[in-house]
Amino acid sequence: MDKQNKIDILTHLVQIDSANDHEKEVADYLEKLLTDHGITVKQVETSPGRNNLIAELGEPDATPVFAFAGHMDTVSFGNLDDWAHEPLSAEIHGDRLYGRGSADMKGSLAAMVIAMIELADDKTKIPGRIRLLASVGEEYGAQGSKQLTEQGEVDDVNAMIIGEPTSGDVVYAHNGSLNYTVTSEGTPVHSSIPEQGVNALTNLVKFVNAEADLFADVKPSEEVGPLVHSITVFHSGDQVNTIPGHAELQGNIRATPEFGNGAVIKRLNMITRGLSSAPDTDLAFNVDMSFDPMVTDKEDPLVQLAQSESSKALNRDVELKVIHGATDASEYRKAENQFPIIVLGAGDWENSHKMNEYVELSQFLVMNDVYKQVALKSLKELGKK
Repeated sequence: MDKQNKIDILTHLVQIDSANDHEKEVADYLEKLLTDHGITVKQVETSPGRNNLIAELGEPDATPVFAFAGHMDTVSFGNLDDWAHEPLSAEIHGDRLYGRGSADMKGSLAAMVIAMIELADDKTKIPGRIRLLASVGEEYGAQGSKQLTEQGEVDDVNAMIIGEPTSGDVVYAHNGSLNYTVTSEGTPVHSSIPEQGVNALTNLVKFVNAEADLFADVKPSEEVGPLVHSITVFHSGDQVNTIPGHAELQGNIRATPEFGNGAVIKRLNMITRGLSSAPDTDLAFNVDMSFDPMVTDKEDPLVQLAQSESSKALNRDVELKVIHGATDASEYRKAENQFPIIVLGAGDWENSHKMNEYVELSQFLVMNDVYKQVALKSLKELGKK
């Protein structure tokens, strides 16, 4: 496929609005694109308008299986006045294609699709199968990868690349991510007689103070560094002269492989129950979203092969890295079948979710070759085992 056709595919993907919804429009476009080249495709509905897509190359039931994985949703646009280039414009200036999702992660998704098309058009003999998993809802809850995992779509996978933006570096580990809510129920009264009510705000502040040192004893991870915890949202009251009868907060925690989401939840539950045992204190804890940490051994053949192939394609020494976000790997890791996963793609991780998001075309245009080589060589080696 020539350079302009590759850019056209990426342009079209960025121009489809899939901000936290409407992934079926992306899936429909990709399905037509892939089936036009003889690639088997199916869609799996998560909810109306939100469809995962699964595509496959190779003989049915052939083994081993290599998976390309990516998400079709993007985060919201934010304040349009802060964009120098319209978020759905896919404008190109120099080496940059601008638009929401260009880096996170339609650039890498397009490169994965292009890799499969080129393999199909070249009638390349696949020593097993290559499967594309394009998911919905990764940015808030990972509903798509959760559904695909629960339905067994990765039970036979032997290795996987997730195409988040890494600037071509190889990410072998990332933190978990846990979102939670704590609510406080009190008794509202006039602010002139506070002793006759229960101030839900004051009781919730007790949790804030306790949470500040709740994880002080947790040692940093050798791979991903310290556990990071933050209270980020706080709501209480609606009138200044009324003691609030309800208050709630939300927090986010980036767990580590050594002190995972289960341990975090247990500790948050413990402190909430402990505070609620005091008179006139009614706190409740709820987990809103839970991504587990992901680690693949740096010496794993997939990590080493990806580093070598990406270094050759980009003509530089590609690094092995960790990131402190979370990806669909957290859900795919829950499959009974355990397999190595890496994160590798075009675009800068630090550019994700920002206004005027962009992907470097020079990275995008070589990433499909990296994906092809890693998949084919991995399948060949896996087939020897």
